[in-house]
Amino acid sequence: MFRLLLTVTLFAIVASACGSGSSAITTPSGSVPPAGGGTPTGGGPLPSGSGGLPSAGGGLPHFSHVVIVVMENHEYSQIVGNPDAPYINSLARRYALATNYQALSHPSLPNYLALIGGSSFGIHSDCTDCGVSAPNLVDQLEAHGISWKGYMEGLPSPCFTGPGSGQYAKKHDPFVYFKDIASNPSRCDRVVPLTQLDADLAGHALPQFAFVTPDLCHDMHDCSVSTGDTFLSQLLPPILQQLGPSGVLFLMWDEGHPGPSTTPATSCCPTARGGQVVIIAAGPAVRPGASVGTAYDHYSLLLTIEEAWGLRRLGLTACSCVKPLSDLLI
Repeated sequence: MFRLLLTVTLFAIVASACGSGSSAITTPSGSVPPAGGGTPTGGGPLPSGSGGLPSAGGGLPHFSHVVIVVMENHEYSQIVGNPDAPYINSLARRYALATNYQALSHPSLPNYLALIGGSSFGIHSDCTDCGVSAPNLVDQLEAHGISWKGYMEGLPSPCFTGPGSGQYAKKHDPFVYFKDIASNPSRCDRVVPLTQLDADLAGHALPQFAFVTPDLCHDMHDCSVSTGDTFLSQLLPPILQQLGPSGVLFLMWDEGHPGPSTTPATSCCPTARGGQVVIIAAGPAVRPGASVGTAYDHYSLLLTIEEAWGLRRLGLTACSCVKPLSDLLI
Protein backbone atom coordinates (compact mmCIF):
# COMPACT_ATOMS: atom_id res chain seq x y z
CA MET A 1 0.00 0.00 0.00
CA PHE A 2 1.37 3.37 -1.01
CA ARG A 3 2.04 5.31 2.17
CA LEU A 4 1.26 8.99 2.22
CA LEU A 5 4.30 11.14 2.92
CA LEU A 6 2.66 14.43 3.67
CA THR A 7 1.18 15.31 7.04
CA VAL A 8 -2.12 17.05 6.54
CA THR A 9 -2.87 19.88 8.89
CA LEU A 10 -6.60 20.21 9.08
CA PHE A 11 -8.87 23.18 9.15
CA ALA A 12 -11.01 23.99 12.20
CA ILE A 13 -13.82 21.50 11.77
CA VAL A 14 -16.68 23.77 12.68
CA ALA A 15 -16.95 27.33 11.43
CA SER A 16 -17.86 30.14 13.78
CA ALA A 17 -21.50 29.83 12.74
CA CYS A 18 -21.55 26.52 14.59
CA GLY A 19 -19.82 27.71 17.72
CA SER A 20 -16.51 26.40 18.96
CA GLY A 21 -15.75 23.17 17.12
CA SER A 22 -12.82 20.83 17.50
CA SER A 23 -9.73 20.48 15.33
CA ALA A 24 -7.68 17.44 14.50
CA ILE A 25 -4.53 16.37 12.74
CA THR A 26 -4.63 13.48 10.30
CA THR A 27 -1.32 11.80 9.73
CA PRO A 28 -0.29 9.04 7.34
CA SER A 29 0.09 5.63 8.91
CA GLY A 30 -43.69 -4.36 -0.54
CA SER A 31 -44.93 -0.81 -0.92
CA VAL A 32 -42.59 1.71 0.45
CA PRO A 33 -42.16 5.35 -0.54
CA PRO A 34 -40.08 6.54 -3.47
CA ALA A 35 -37.12 8.80 -2.94
CA GLY A 36 -37.96 12.23 -1.56
CA GLY A 37 -41.20 11.16 0.14
CA GLY A 38 -42.88 11.92 2.82
CA THR A 39 -30.32 2.06 30.61
CA PRO A 40 -27.35 4.28 29.98
CA THR A 41 -26.01 5.85 33.12
CA GLY A 42 -25.74 9.59 33.20
CA GLY A 43 -22.42 11.26 33.66
CA GLY A 44 -20.64 14.42 34.56
CA PRO A 45 -18.69 16.67 32.26
CA LEU A 46 -16.59 15.20 29.52
CA PRO A 47 -12.86 15.06 30.05
CA SER A 48 -10.75 18.00 29.01
CA GLY A 49 -10.21 18.02 25.27
CA SER A 50 -13.35 16.08 24.41
CA GLY A 51 -14.45 18.95 22.17
CA GLY A 52 -17.84 19.95 20.84
CA LEU A 53 -20.75 21.97 22.11
CA PRO A 54 -23.17 21.01 24.87
CA SER A 55 -26.12 19.09 23.52
CA ALA A 56 -29.32 21.13 23.44
CA GLY A 57 -31.51 18.04 23.82
CA GLY A 58 -34.29 17.38 21.36
CA GLY A 59 -37.06 15.55 23.15
CA LEU A 60 -35.62 12.25 21.97
CA PRO A 61 -36.14 9.01 23.88
CA HIS A 62 -33.35 8.06 26.28
CA PHE A 63 -32.23 4.99 24.36
CA SER A 64 -31.81 1.73 26.24
CA HIS A 65 -29.66 0.47 23.33
CA VAL A 66 -28.48 1.81 19.99
CA VAL A 67 -27.30 -0.59 17.28
CA ILE A 68 -25.99 0.64 13.93
CA VAL A 69 -25.63 -1.80 11.02
CA VAL A 70 -23.86 -0.39 7.96
CA MET A 71 -24.30 -1.82 4.47
CA GLU A 72 -22.47 -0.81 1.30
CA ASN A 73 -22.71 1.05 -1.97
CA HIS A 74 -26.36 1.07 -2.97
CA GLU A 75 -28.65 3.94 -3.77
CA TYR A 76 -32.08 4.28 -2.21
CA SER A 77 -33.74 3.25 -5.47
CA GLN A 78 -31.71 0.03 -5.57
CA ILE A 79 -33.08 -1.13 -2.22
CA VAL A 80 -36.53 0.32 -1.61
CA GLY A 81 -39.11 -1.67 -3.54
CA ASN A 82 -36.54 -4.15 -4.81
CA PRO A 83 -38.07 -7.67 -4.84
CA ASP A 84 -34.61 -9.07 -4.08
CA ALA A 85 -34.76 -7.37 -0.67
CA PRO A 86 -38.01 -8.65 0.89
CA TYR A 87 -36.74 -8.61 4.48
CA ILE A 88 -35.33 -5.09 4.27
CA ASN A 89 -38.54 -3.79 2.73
CA SER A 90 -40.61 -5.49 5.40
CA LEU A 91 -38.60 -3.57 8.01
CA ALA A 92 -39.21 -0.33 6.11
CA ARG A 93 -42.97 -0.94 6.13
CA ARG A 94 -43.17 -2.04 9.75
CA TYR A 95 -40.87 0.54 11.32
CA ALA A 96 -39.61 3.95 10.14
CA LEU A 97 -37.99 4.91 6.86
CA ALA A 98 -36.22 8.19 5.99
CA THR A 99 -36.90 8.96 2.34
CA ASN A 100 -34.43 11.85 1.97
CA TYR A 101 -31.25 10.68 3.69
CA GLN A 102 -27.90 11.49 2.08
CA ALA A 103 -24.47 9.95 2.39
CA LEU A 104 -21.63 12.45 2.70
CA SER A 105 -19.14 11.52 0.01
CA HIS A 106 -17.37 8.86 -2.02
CA PRO A 107 -15.61 6.57 -1.26
CA SER A 108 -16.53 4.66 1.92
CA LEU A 109 -14.08 5.68 4.63
CA PRO A 110 -15.04 9.37 5.04
CA ASN A 111 -18.63 8.29 5.70
CA TYR A 112 -17.61 5.80 8.38
CA LEU A 113 -15.35 8.32 10.11
CA ALA A 114 -18.15 10.90 10.16
CA LEU A 115 -20.51 8.44 11.84
CA ILE A 116 -18.38 8.26 14.99
CA GLY A 117 -16.26 11.40 14.69
CA GLY A 118 -18.47 14.11 13.25
CA SER A 119 -16.05 14.84 10.41
CA SER A 120 -14.16 13.22 7.55
CA PHE A 121 -10.99 14.84 8.94
CA GLY A 122 -9.74 15.80 5.50
CA ILE A 123 -9.69 12.18 4.34
CA HIS A 124 -11.25 11.54 0.95
CA SER A 125 -9.88 8.11 0.08
CA ASP A 126 -10.03 4.59 1.49
CA CYS A 127 -6.52 4.91 2.93
CA THR A 128 -5.38 2.15 5.26
CA ASP A 129 -2.16 3.89 6.41
CA CYS A 130 -3.84 7.02 7.76
CA GLY A 131 -5.04 7.83 11.25
CA VAL A 132 -6.97 10.45 13.17
CA SER A 133 -6.12 12.20 16.42
CA ALA A 134 -9.46 13.66 17.42
CA PRO A 135 -12.34 13.30 19.87
CA ASN A 136 -14.81 10.59 18.89
CA LEU A 137 -17.98 8.90 20.04
CA VAL A 138 -16.07 6.31 22.09
CA ASP A 139 -14.59 9.14 24.18
CA GLN A 140 -18.09 10.43 24.79
CA LEU A 141 -19.61 7.07 25.64
CA GLU A 142 -16.89 6.07 28.07
CA ALA A 143 -17.02 9.45 29.81
CA HIS A 144 -20.72 8.82 30.48
CA GLY A 145 -20.40 5.19 31.51
CA ILE A 146 -22.15 3.87 28.39
CA SER A 147 -20.99 0.43 27.25
CA TRP A 148 -19.96 -0.07 23.62
CA LYS A 149 -18.55 -2.55 21.10
CA GLY A 150 -17.75 -2.68 17.42
CA TYR A 151 -18.63 -6.00 15.76
CA MET A 152 -16.69 -6.56 12.51
CA GLU A 153 -17.43 -9.62 10.40
CA GLY A 154 -14.21 -11.37 9.37
CA LEU A 155 -11.99 -9.42 11.75
CA PRO A 156 -9.12 -11.83 12.59
CA SER A 157 -8.77 -10.65 16.19
CA PRO A 158 -9.38 -7.61 18.39
CA CYS A 159 -6.82 -4.81 17.87
CA PHE A 160 -6.02 -6.05 14.34
CA THR A 161 -5.01 -2.97 12.29
CA GLY A 162 -4.02 -4.53 8.98
CA PRO A 163 -5.61 -3.29 5.73
CA GLY A 164 -7.75 -6.39 5.41
CA SER A 165 -8.09 -10.11 5.93
CA GLY A 166 -10.28 -12.31 3.76
CA GLN A 167 -13.59 -10.45 3.44
CA TYR A 168 -12.79 -8.00 6.26
CA ALA A 169 -11.77 -4.50 5.12
CA LYS A 170 -10.24 -1.93 7.45
CA LYS A 171 -11.87 0.91 5.47
CA HIS A 172 -15.25 -0.23 6.90
CA ASP A 173 -14.01 -0.26 10.51
CA PRO A 174 -13.86 3.36 11.69
CA PHE A 175 -12.70 2.56 15.23
CA VAL A 176 -9.21 1.47 14.21
CA TYR A 177 -8.54 4.83 12.51
CA PHE A 178 -8.83 6.79 15.76
CA LYS A 179 -5.45 6.65 17.44
CA ASP A 180 -6.79 6.85 20.98
CA ILE A 181 -8.76 3.65 20.28
CA ALA A 182 -6.31 1.68 18.13
CA SER A 183 -3.36 2.33 20.47
CA ASN A 184 -5.24 1.48 23.67
CA PRO A 185 -5.65 -2.29 24.23
CA SER A 186 -8.54 -1.86 26.66
CA ARG A 187 -10.40 0.02 23.92
CA CYS A 188 -9.43 -1.86 20.78
CA ASP A 189 -10.25 -5.11 22.58
CA ARG A 190 -13.85 -3.95 22.29
CA VAL A 191 -13.65 -4.01 18.48
CA VAL A 192 -14.32 -7.70 18.01
CA PRO A 193 -15.20 -10.30 15.36
CA LEU A 194 -18.92 -10.47 14.59
CA THR A 195 -19.00 -14.02 15.95
CA GLN A 196 -18.82 -12.47 19.43
CA LEU A 197 -22.27 -10.98 18.92
CA ASP A 198 -23.93 -14.39 19.18
CA ALA A 199 -22.25 -15.00 22.53
CA ASP A 200 -23.18 -11.54 23.80
CA LEU A 201 -26.81 -11.99 22.81
CA ALA A 202 -26.92 -15.44 24.36
CA GLY A 203 -25.60 -13.96 27.59
CA HIS A 204 -27.94 -10.96 27.41
CA ALA A 205 -24.81 -8.80 27.26
CA LEU A 206 -25.56 -6.59 24.26
CA PRO A 207 -23.71 -3.32 24.92
CA GLN A 208 -25.68 -0.10 25.06
CA PHE A 209 -24.02 1.04 21.83
CA ALA A 210 -23.10 -1.46 19.13
CA PHE A 211 -21.73 -0.81 15.64
CA VAL A 212 -21.98 -3.75 13.23
CA THR A 213 -20.06 -4.05 9.95
CA PRO A 214 -20.81 -7.10 7.79
CA ASP A 215 -18.04 -8.40 5.53
CA LEU A 216 -17.53 -7.43 1.89
CA CYS A 217 -20.03 -10.01 0.69
CA HIS A 218 -22.78 -9.71 3.28
CA ASP A 219 -22.76 -5.88 3.16
CA MET A 220 -23.62 -6.01 -0.60
CA HIS A 221 -20.24 -4.51 -1.59
CA ASP A 222 -19.15 -7.60 -3.52
CA CYS A 223 -22.29 -9.75 -3.46
CA SER A 224 -25.90 -9.31 -4.47
CA VAL A 225 -28.75 -7.46 -2.81
CA SER A 226 -30.41 -10.82 -2.26
CA THR A 227 -27.34 -12.16 -0.43
CA GLY A 228 -27.27 -9.15 1.87
CA ASP A 229 -31.00 -9.31 2.50
CA THR A 230 -30.82 -12.97 3.52
CA PHE A 231 -27.90 -12.22 5.83
CA LEU A 232 -29.81 -9.40 7.52
CA SER A 233 -32.89 -11.58 7.93
CA GLN A 234 -30.77 -13.85 10.13
CA LEU A 235 -28.68 -11.19 11.88
CA LEU A 236 -31.23 -8.61 12.93
CA PRO A 237 -34.17 -10.43 14.61
CA PRO A 238 -32.16 -11.57 17.68
CA ILE A 239 -30.79 -8.03 18.08
CA LEU A 240 -34.24 -6.48 17.85
CA GLN A 241 -35.41 -8.75 20.65
CA GLN A 242 -32.78 -7.36 23.03
CA LEU A 243 -33.03 -3.62 22.41
CA GLY A 244 -34.93 -3.02 25.63
CA PRO A 245 -37.93 -0.75 26.21
CA SER A 246 -36.53 2.27 24.38
CA GLY A 247 -33.94 0.80 22.05
CA VAL A 248 -33.36 1.45 18.37
CA LEU A 249 -31.55 -0.27 15.52
CA PHE A 250 -30.46 1.81 12.53
CA LEU A 251 -29.97 -0.15 9.31
CA MET A 252 -28.21 2.08 6.81
CA TRP A 253 -25.97 2.27 3.76
CA ASP A 254 -22.65 4.14 3.80
CA GLU A 255 -22.91 5.67 0.31
CA GLY A 256 -24.76 5.41 -2.94
CA HIS A 257 -23.31 3.85 -6.05
CA PRO A 258 -19.60 4.69 -6.03
CA GLY A 259 -18.59 7.60 -8.22
CA PRO A 260 -15.57 9.86 -8.53
CA SER A 261 -13.90 10.67 -5.23
CA THR A 262 -15.59 13.68 -3.68
CA THR A 263 -14.38 15.79 -0.80
CA PRO A 264 -17.03 16.22 1.88
CA ALA A 265 -17.96 19.72 2.94
CA THR A 266 -15.94 20.92 5.92
CA SER A 267 -17.85 23.89 7.27
CA CYS A 268 -21.39 24.80 8.26
CA CYS A 269 -23.62 23.85 6.66
CA PRO A 270 -22.25 20.63 5.20
CA THR A 271 -23.33 19.54 1.75
CA ALA A 272 -23.73 15.81 1.36
CA ARG A 273 -22.29 14.44 -1.88
CA GLY A 274 -22.46 10.68 -1.41
CA GLY A 275 -25.83 9.87 -2.93
CA GLN A 276 -29.26 9.19 -1.49
CA VAL A 277 -29.24 6.07 0.66
CA VAL A 278 -31.60 4.07 2.83
CA ILE A 279 -31.78 4.36 6.59
CA ILE A 280 -34.39 2.39 8.51
CA ALA A 281 -34.98 2.84 12.22
CA ALA A 282 -36.40 -0.25 13.92
CA GLY A 283 -37.26 -1.16 17.48
CA PRO A 284 -39.34 0.03 20.44
CA ALA A 285 -38.21 3.67 20.18
CA VAL A 286 -39.48 4.01 16.61
CA ARG A 287 -42.71 5.42 15.17
CA PRO A 288 -44.20 2.34 13.48
CA GLY A 289 -45.00 2.80 9.82
CA ALA A 290 -43.42 6.26 9.64
CA SER A 291 -42.17 7.57 6.29
CA VAL A 292 -40.24 10.78 6.73
CA GLY A 293 -39.06 13.13 3.99
CA THR A 294 -37.00 15.47 6.19
CA ALA A 295 -33.50 16.09 4.82
CA TYR A 296 -30.99 14.10 6.87
CA ASP A 297 -27.42 12.85 6.47
CA HIS A 298 -24.85 10.86 8.45
CA TYR A 299 -24.27 13.76 10.83
CA SER A 300 -27.97 13.56 11.72
CA LEU A 301 -27.50 10.02 12.98
CA LEU A 302 -24.54 10.91 15.20
CA LEU A 303 -26.43 13.95 16.51
CA THR A 304 -29.42 11.73 17.36
CA ILE A 305 -27.22 9.58 19.59
CA GLU A 306 -25.59 12.61 21.18
CA GLU A 307 -28.87 14.32 22.02
CA ALA A 308 -30.59 11.17 23.26
CA TRP A 309 -27.76 10.42 25.67
CA GLY A 310 -26.87 14.00 26.63
CA LEU A 311 -23.46 13.96 24.97
CA ARG A 312 -21.56 16.94 23.64
CA ARG A 313 -21.70 17.54 19.91
CA LEU A 314 -18.73 16.39 17.88
CA GLY A 315 -17.50 18.30 14.84
CA LEU A 316 -20.13 19.14 12.28
CA THR A 317 -23.00 17.83 14.37
CA ALA A 318 -22.74 21.24 16.06
CA CYS A 319 -23.96 22.95 12.89
CA SER A 320 -27.41 24.45 13.37
CA CYS A 321 -28.55 22.96 10.05
CA VAL A 322 -27.94 19.37 11.17
CA LYS A 323 -31.16 17.89 12.53
CA PRO A 324 -31.57 14.71 14.61
CA LEU A 325 -33.76 11.90 13.33
CA SER A 326 -36.54 12.97 15.67
CA ASP A 327 -39.36 12.39 13.18
CA LEU A 328 -38.52 8.69 13.00
CA LEU A 329 -38.72 8.23 16.76
CA ILE A 330 -41.40 8.20 19.41
